[in-house]
Amino acid sequence: MEKEIVHISQVVTRLPELRFADPVEWRICEGEQWAVIGPNGGGKTLIADIMQRKFAFREGEVRYNREGKVSDIIKSIAFKDIYSLADCRNSYYQQRWHATEADDVPTVAETLSEYEGTDNLKEVLHIFGIEDLLPKKLIYLSSGELRKFLIVRTLLSRPEVLILDNPFIGLDAPSRDLLVDMLGQLSKLHGVQVILLLSNPADIPDMITHVLPVAGKKCYPPMTREAFLADTDFIQQLFPEQDWKNIELPVDKNKQPATHEVTFRMEHVCIRYGKRTILKDLDWEVRNGEKWALFGPNGAGKSTLLSLVYADNPQSYANTLYLFDKKRGSGESIWEIKKRIGYVSPEMHLYYMENVPTLQIVGSGYFDSIGLFRKCNEEQNEGALKWMRVFGIEHLKDRSFLTLSSGEQRLALLARAFVKDPDLIILDEPLHGLDVSNKKRAAAIIEQFCERPGKTLIYVTHYPHELPACVNQTFKLVKHL
Repeated sequence: MEKEIVHISQVVTRLPELRFADPVEWRICEGEQWAVIGPNGGGKTLIADIMQRKFAFREGEVRYNREGKVSDIIKSIAFKDIYSLADCRNSYYQQRWHATEADDVPTVAETLSEYEGTDNLKEVLHIFGIEDLLPKKLIYLSSGELRKFLIVRTLLSRPEVLILDNPFIGLDAPSRDLLVDMLGQLSKLHGVQVILLLSNPADIPDMITHVLPVAGKKCYPPMTREAFLADTDFIQQLFPEQDWKNIELPVDKNKQPATHEVTFRMEHVCIRYGKRTILKDLDWEVRNGEKWALFGPNGAGKSTLLSLVYADNPQSYANTLYLFDKKRGSGESIWEIKKRIGYVSPEMHLYYMENVPTLQIVGSGYFDSIGLFRKCNEEQNEGALKWMRVFGIEHLKDRSFLTLSSGEQRLALLARAFVKDPDLIILDEPLHGLDVSNKKRAAAIIEQFCERPGKTLIYVTHYPHELPACVNQTFKLVKHL
């Protein structure tokens, strides 16, 4: 008989809003590597939480193959867990740019000191190739580097079961391959049971042996990886195709097309933090109406570059930078710049931890605030609701933002970026964490919005095939050691 590692036996949660359509039944046996796959909001994270006994049960139980604390048996990593690294919630998004405020933040090496001298540390660092991150302070790592580090630190604890929620968010292509290779080696050499929570069938790596489909808070019968990928009709049922080409986008009738010539221009820009060079002698001009792709590996400085454009980085005053035909520092306020820019990024996503209705999060886009510090008027509320409708999340308007899945949160932040009909739209990995259908929806919205006159686009992605068709110019950063 196969050895059970975890058995979720006929579980019904006590709170009705956390219940599946039927009692949850799922067995994970030794040697099995699982993918839980389904659309955004389908219940993937919920079933992982049930496995970790995070909720009270009305019926059923979860059994493990050994006694001990659940946190010792099962380790889980979600996108939002980056905050756990250095308690940097209040400083990460903006204060990270102020070098003097990072004195108390530990380095990567200091955070990993408990594993110092162990073969496990050398092995994992070597496999993932992050030795160069060791002397860096956590607050200066890019979101992709932070995610790699968080995964590495968790792997070093040698969990029996490792749950990774959308593990490929923010990782460049080489890092994605390395992560899959590392997970495969850990499962073979150390017997770690891997569970990946995924929103896209194309993300299921070869190392996965079994698939648990989940949609609409319903668990479908488990399948082998091969059987699932071969059943195209069932995949179509999980992720139904829709025609998103003719979505009617809200229009601000009072907004006139932008007439500036240069959206932004950087001349010989150099950014350094301590001894580390982020950007060196960089020149880049983007003119009104142009559509650009920004490429570069994790840690190359993409977020830093975008922070200059979005007026979040104080080092912009020490460099030559023009925004909307005006030289930076010539008297314009940060808010005058921000009101013309719509922006979404993994870093911004991490910062949103407000326990407020999702409609308020979307409405905060009118004021460029992190959270809502000013109350929307009736017209603004209606505008926010229209954009939520466009992104298919109108039904979530009264739900607390914190209770949404990461994919639903990303859709809300995308709606937030568009509410003020911005002249410049900066989309940093906008489709990460979205399921197949929502990727197509968001892509169609971006394409249609960019057809409007006077709209400039900067699109950052590690997946070139996701680039909108309107993008016809590219800018690539290289990583400085």
